Amino acid sequence: MDLKDLLILLVEPSRVQRNIIAGHLRSLGINDVEEFSEAAPALERMEHITPDVVMSAMHLPDMTGSEMVNTMRMRPELADVTFFLISSETLYRYLEPIRQAGATAILPKPFDPEDMLKALESAVHFVADRNGGDEEHDDEFDELAVLVVDDSQLSRNYIERILQSIGIHNIREAKDGAEALQLMKVQVFDLVITDYNMPNIDGLELVHHIRQYTTQQAVPIIVVTSEQNQEPLKAFENEGVSAVCSKPLSYDMLKTLIRHLIKEQHMI
Repeated sequence: MDLKDLLILLVEPSRVQRNIIAGHLRSLGINDVEEFSEAAPALERMEHITPDVVMSAMHLPDMTGSEMVNTMRMRPELADVTFFLISSETLYRYLEPIRQAGATAILPKPFDPEDMLKALESAVHFVADRNGGDEEHDDEFDELAVLVVDDSQLSRNYIERILQSIGIHNIREAKDGAEALQLMKVQVFDLVITDYNMPNIDGLELVHHIRQYTTQQAVPIIVVTSEQNQEPLKAFENEGVSAVCSKPLSYDMLKTLIRHLIKEQHMI
């Protein structure tokens, strides 16, 4: 699959901004772009076709971009659709729901064309892998056990789709650190992917407990978080996590990291 094969729905109330974004997409060879000024007609259109990518502004006449992506994620046929936010919005209360819903990219206005290209290339790879086109699929991944820990069901779903795309299907879920530790008492995992901010036992406490008090002290741990404060992120490094990734997640980046950590673990 190539960039030119993508079907993109662009939702932007400003005609000027729509023209800029659509023009840039067409300069990349992407001609299958449908444009909307509001969310409702775009969602109605998605009842008839399933786009590869939805690009949206945050503030639309009929709803926010956060509400739009959450509406999409509630529909099974749209749960896997790649979502880009293109917005100058910086407020946490608007951006956090987008991150938790599994957005692939949050691009500013004006956006960096190179960042747009990387995000689109990642979308191409996700669509191709989702459709069974992962030529790098490794049979050893079939039996791997991965624990995904996040209080957001949408975030867990998104991470699981990435895992499934590279052939990992033995996946367990936990909604917080306390539930994760209970699962680790009865099952051995090859990889743990955890959020930071969770109720009961948060990600930092979970990592500390795994490293200090369980029989799985060497398991690779990836922390996925929207946390901007550098202090707790440094604390994760001190606890010995394998990697800290920021939301929104790049599909290509997370996929490459998972492959590296799993293969590295099997070489020990």
